[in-house]
Amino acid sequence: MHLRAQALVLSVRQHGEHNAVVRCLTREAGMIAGYVRGGRSRALRPVLQPANLVVGEWRARTEDQLAGLTVELIHSRAPLYSEPLASAALEWVTALTAIALPESQPYPRLYGALDGMIGAIEAAPAARGWAVALVRYEDLLLAELGYGVGQSPAVSGESGWPEIIAALALTGREIETHLLTDRRAEALAARARLIERLKRAVA
Repeated sequence: MHLRAQALVLSVRQHGEHNAVVRCLTREAGMIAGYVRGGRSRALRPVLQPANLVVGEWRARTEDQLAGLTVELIHSRAPLYSEPLASAALEWVTALTAIALPESQPYPRLYGALDGMIGAIEAAPAARGWAVALVRYEDLLLAELGYGVGQSPAVSGESGWPEIIAALALTGREIETHLLTDRRAEALAARARLIERLKRAVA
């Protein structure tokens, strides 16, 4: 197995003292995990931050083997992590994607939507600039996995905060019911932090 592709970093799990297992989303091959030697080093930690855009190269002798992964940074989203709302949004959407998607199944619409949402956060860290994109991303993820089609009320850039919060409540219930069950439910804490910060920001 050999793949070189542009990817969004989704999650980084420490393995041993210095290495890491990294999950990335590619347009061509969907979500792929890889083993990064030195992934916890000072040099690579800034590269492997969730939401960063990288070029990844995965190599494995067989399709069933965890591939070795090397990465090159294309674009860093590190500055966004200094903004409480933006950082909470990035933490949630990357964790949700990493946990919910099966590996090695392409979801080009999801890749485009996630890339667009992260771009919206980057363009306007204030929640007004990306809250609607968050609703649409959650709804698309549910739809792509066979759940929640048409469950969210229509929201747009003209929607008020009550409509946006209501839409997020609906997608949140669907995600909790269908996607993040059992041990995976721990990830919902990231969403709870995000919704709490959103409500405080618009109160």
